[in-house]
Amino acid sequence: MIRPPVEPMLAKLAEDLPGGDGFLYEPKWDGFRCLVFRDGKEIFLQSRELKPLDRYFPELLEPLAREIPERCVLDGEIVIAGPDGLEFEALLLRIHPAASRVKLLASQTPASYVAFDLLSLDDQDLLDHPFAERREKLERALSKAKPPIRLTPATRDLAVARDWFSRFEGAGLDGVVAKRLESHYLPGKREMVKVKHARTADCVVGGFRWHKNGPGTMIGSLLLGLFDDEGTLHHVGITSSFTTARRKELVQELASLRERAFDDHPWKEWGGADEKEQRMPGATSRWNRGKDLSWEPLRPERVCEVAYDHLQGDRFRHATHFLRWRPDKDPRSCRYDQLEETPAYELARIFGASAG
Repeated sequence: MIRPPVEPMLAKLAEDLPGGDGFLYEPKWDGFRCLVFRDGKEIFLQSRELKPLDRYFPELLEPLAREIPERCVLDGEIVIAGPDGLEFEALLLRIHPAASRVKLLASQTPASYVAFDLLSLDDQDLLDHPFAERREKLERALSKAKPPIRLTPATRDLAVARDWFSRFEGAGLDGVVAKRLESHYLPGKREMVKVKHARTADCVVGGFRWHKNGPGTMIGSLLLGLFDDEGTLHHVGITSSFTTARRKELVQELASLRERAFDDHPWKEWGGADEKEQRMPGATSRWNRGKDLSWEPLRPERVCEVAYDHLQGDRFRHATHFLRWRPDKDPRSCRYDQLEETPAYELARIFGASAG
């Protein structure tokens, strides 16, 4: 039987889904990648970074012991489903040093495990077996599994996959993954294809962070804002996709906007605000408590256009990609209502979808 650690097989980004008879398509889950190793009573949850996840999701251990084969290795995703879709922020809250806090969150927002590959079953190593065979064995192994252990939906129909790409987004899914039916499982290799949602937005630049080289050297990232219906400017994310030369140029380019920037800045009171209500530009990093997230204000007078994948609550899920400045845009026009919205799709229907 395969022993940990095992690097998960990865996906490369594409603009469109590949077609043909040789692919199986699956929803791309927005959660924590997790390999499950089970050998009798022993169960080990491994992250994409080869680290243990057991202590952060204790509520999954008993269902896994009940619902999956006694000796197997699964590849899948840990997700948390809320009333409006997947809640990635709830997953982030689990990465907490206090076991009591993790236990409380596990009872309040229990996680699910969605399996999408089978690397080993009993004494058989399946890494060199075609994915079509691994999928068939996975379906049989989890045919009677009950929540919170689930088998991902899958289809060979490209039209269905494209329909999923549109409909499933509202539930918080990232996109669609295409896997070759004859492909072997290649740890650490980008052998799958993923297509993710991407769109653009005009945002106010309300501040910046210095590069890690230190203040005065280069711009590290720009802080982005959007106005709500009441005229409040919210911090919605960052953009940091600049070359070294461009980062140096931005120091001088933005210098005039730093003058008296805090006098009437809409974010000047955020130092004492409640982080639970909104993520602040100067809040500490959940992943690295020692990381300096201090920021410098800019008068919110400049607008930039950025590319983003989707929102997580009222913020961009990932860092955006800077496209261009928009001097033709009034900062007050940078509102949430410009963003494309997809109605939430009922997760129970996604989880209940059958394999194609």
